[in-house]
Amino acid sequence: MQALPSLSKDIVLVGGGHAHALVLRRLGMAPLAGARLTLVNPGTTAPYSGMLPGHIAGHYERDTLLIDLHRLCRFAGARLIDGRATAIDREARELVVETGAGLLRLGYDILSLDVGVTSDMPALPGFSEHASPAKPLDAFAARWEAFATDPGAARVVVIGAGVAGVELAMAARHRLAAGGAAPRVTLVDAGAALTALGGAARARLFEELRKSGIALVEQARVERVEADAVVLADGRSLAADFVIGAGGARAQDWLAATGLALNDGFVRVGADLRSVSDPAIFAVGDCAHFEPDPRPKAGVYAVRAAPVLEENLRREVAGTTPLQPFRPQRDYLKLISLGEKAALGEKLGLVASGDWVWRVKDRIDRAFMRKFTDYPAMAAEGVHDEPVLCAGCGAKIAPGALKAALAELPTPDRDDVVSLPGDDAAILAMEGDWQVITTDHLRGFTEDLALMTRIAAVHALGDVWAMGARPQAALASVTLPRMAPPMQARSMREVLAAASAVFRAEGAELVGGHSSMGAEVQLGFTVTGLRTEFPVGLDGAQVGDALILTKPLGTGTVLAGDMRGQARAEWVAAALASMARAQGDAARLLSTSHAMTDVTGFGLAGHLLAICEASGLGASVKLASIPLLPGAAELAEKGVRSTLWEENRLAVADRIALPAPAPAAADLLFDPQTAGGLLAAVPPGRASKLLAELEAAGFTAARIGQVMAGEVFVRVQ
Repeated sequence: MQALPSLSKDIVLVGGGHAHALVLRRLGMAPLAGARLTLVNPGTTAPYSGMLPGHIAGHYERDTLLIDLHRLCRFAGARLIDGRATAIDREARELVVETGAGLLRLGYDILSLDVGVTSDMPALPGFSEHASPAKPLDAFAARWEAFATDPGAARVVVIGAGVAGVELAMAARHRLAAGGAAPRVTLVDAGAALTALGGAARARLFEELRKSGIALVEQARVERVEADAVVLADGRSLAADFVIGAGGARAQDWLAATGLALNDGFVRVGADLRSVSDPAIFAVGDCAHFEPDPRPKAGVYAVRAAPVLEENLRREVAGTTPLQPFRPQRDYLKLISLGEKAALGEKLGLVASGDWVWRVKDRIDRAFMRKFTDYPAMAAEGVHDEPVLCAGCGAKIAPGALKAALAELPTPDRDDVVSLPGDDAAILAMEGDWQVITTDHLRGFTEDLALMTRIAAVHALGDVWAMGARPQAALASVTLPRMAPPMQARSMREVLAAASAVFRAEGAELVGGHSSMGAEVQLGFTVTGLRTEFPVGLDGAQVGDALILTKPLGTGTVLAGDMRGQARAEWVAAALASMARAQGDAARLLSTSHAMTDVTGFGLAGHLLAICEASGLGASVKLASIPLLPGAAELAEKGVRSTLWEENRLAVADRIALPAPAPAAADLLFDPQTAGGLLAAVPPGRASKLLAELEAAGFTAARIGQVMAGEVFVRVQ
């Protein structure tokens, strides 16, 4: 029997900068045996800095300059953690990450930093409240887009007259003028402008600023930023509707507390790109200070460092010495945008400018971005004789086969065990209380173990919530891929910490379980809950009841699209966030419903028909009222479906009427949901109040239809 490959080293890449993005692409082309790759980044996309001025000027759509880190990590076989690194515990070899669910401690054997710099000026009064730092780039681009669509008087002040500040000033002026405004753009600097350039290039840019009508204020220190002005130390006030901070690259503040050797806040690295004070940590890009030959902060050095970093990661995992040295070039071609589709180029003192230089720059930039849209190994993804097997609830056994098997189970002989038709949870009679017990597990569909655990826990709690019970206790069932014992310990800590947090937040305790190794991650939980009244079932719906759904549909379709490389990063992120959203608050609000279920593997249509069948009634649903996850409708239009979709549709085809012709969104009625919403039948007079309370609690809830008299049948309008 062939042994499964074993993982022995954890490589954690912190930051989705240019170097790390290229390293991941290279590792996707030639995987690194024995290593588990993790990328930690605040967000699932990373902007390419070379195209930012073009975006600000209106030449590129925002998506054009965003690297889809989710797709990149899937290509590289890496897990993506959406969170911000805040500390490094070097003694424990753990990275502390701030995520939406709280702090996460990630163990590492090798850590690499590519976290860039910031243009934030927290010490400048009023900057945090009234200005936008140019870095991080993604947040700045979003703020600029919002302003440029309604610029008011279009008065822009750029603090910092280096190359980046000049590019942004000219780009802002072009965009606002093209939109019909009469922009007033001012560059202000505490010293002299454009000192990083040679004389000829500097003179050419000064002339471009003059022709553009951009005011340049040099040798002027900014005293404070106000809501509508930048106030200088000499008392002058520069009127401003939008203030850009481009006053030099500053190191990320959290690096100061790492204990690493730093130079002005930047991580000091040797020729091999390792920290001079900790051989387990590498640093590249703008956050690094290259000790053997200090270089300016420029993306070109990060790009050139990527192959060296990749090779040294391979040698570290293999235990091969020595590591490869990085030899940065002495000079490089500087390409500077001039606002309109023109650019200036400078190298070795030679200068050229014009629209042809822009075309050269545009070709270079687009070629770089194609590295993260054209993945050769992914071209055949999803093209198989058999469909790609979905994970999550898309991997469930077909409803018809499951129903047939369950029908052969004997009815309970025990008086204290109640089994209701169609319900997944059993009901146990206790003195003074009813206990419900249920179990569920999922095949992993995200490499982020903590996030996958939260989703699995929320999913398993669904039947307890649907019965109106209070979660009580949970047992875990964990299958991990084959890995070395230290990595097993790290992984189990991630799983158990995430699970315990979910259950404790709902008043339950994780009390034990079972673990094993296998071919892939599988996570499951057995959960109990308590209820004083008899639990809510499927069979209590009444004619006229309003049908309320607490979460949007589309998880199966988005996950299927993700597996086929057709889902955008933000769509996947939204789906994962929805699945990880606990529903205890919603369940408490809906605990007096006439009937309730959680929408999971058999889709909205299957679970609604289960209520109808148990209650002996029909239902009417308004398709336009059903909330959908971002991207779900677009993927459905393309025919993207989970592998369980067809079986779900066939199982209810004779009991559901769709409009003719049925829109593509109707396909989502049969989409298997993972950790889906609660579906409740409530008295119509209470529906509006309940919806308002659910919305106030943060749920994307909707009234999607009503229960009808007549045969067990669902009509979709």
